[in-house]
Amino acid sequence: MPDWDVAERCVEAINDLSGRHAGHRAAHARGTLCAGTFTPSPGAAELTRAAHLQGEPVRVTVRFSNGNGNPSAPDNDRQEGRGMAVKFYLPDGTTTDVVSLTLPCFFVRTPEDFIAFLSARKPDPETGEIDMGKVGAFLGEHPETGAALQHILPSLVPPRSYATCVYNSIHAFRLENGNGAGHFVRYRWLPEAGVEALPDEEVEGAAPEYLQEDIRQRLQQGPVRFRLFARLAADADAVDDPTVPWPDGERDEVELGTLELTGLDTTRETGDDVLVFDPMRVTDGIEPSDDQILRVRSQAYSVSVERRSGAPRPT
Repeated sequence: MPDWDVAERCVEAINDLSGRHAGHRAAHARGTLCAGTFTPSPGAAELTRAAHLQGEPVRVTVRFSNGNGNPSAPDNDRQEGRGMAVKFYLPDGTTTDVVSLTLPCFFVRTPEDFIAFLSARKPDPETGEIDMGKVGAFLGEHPETGAALQHILPSLVPPRSYATCVYNSIHAFRLENGNGAGHFVRYRWLPEAGVEALPDEEVEGAAPEYLQEDIRQRLQQGPVRFRLFARLAADADAVDDPTVPWPDGERDEVELGTLELTGLDTTRETGDDVLVFDPMRVTDGIEPSDDQILRVRSQAYSVSVERRSGAPRPT
């Protein structure tokens, strides 16, 4: 059964840190929707029987976003990762999602640790300062978070563009092909435009919404493309631990296909439409791991949706 209490407290922890902003997502509050197609690679079907990886292109909606829960936070924020969420529209009328971040891994293993870490980072309401003693105490009790932060902090440099980021799924999923053979993987999106961060001398003077403006301009000039890879787990990898990155060049990878974005998506999030990208929304041929952070996300999104739109939670 869904643990709604834990999900509620996760969203509360985000709101306590970023504020509660009517009509906006609890996290990744500012974003831009794009439209395009995904075309699978010839070898993708050897890894999974999932419908969007069988050969024919499928329509997609993509949302680029900043991690902050405050929609007014500037795009040059040095403390947040960026997100790329992809919704695939399948031939049978259903959908499946891939949600990814510019972070190489996540900073905690469990929802309870997520709540505690955000609480430790909450600034004092009078001084606006973070109590580093509380943060240090948390890190002392959670060495896996300290280790993860060594990988995460270098990735928080503001990018030149949403189109020049590598995006990682953070969580592992088991892909199974038509013969029943399966393998755990993490997804990885690589940009056709190359990887580029914003130079230090340009960060402070960047416009508050420079990433939103940039992706709109790029789409006016032509398609924006990414290649999707499945990074295969090694035998010793803990597929349910999002705090441990799978190192570049040390895991086999299979190319799954190419994403081509051709313009803004103006068909979604209009009127009463509620758009949710949920990594637990999988399809036949894809199974989620037992990662506790992954498993709470559907309920946390439902709590966030209820708060921003009034849509009822599923029963």
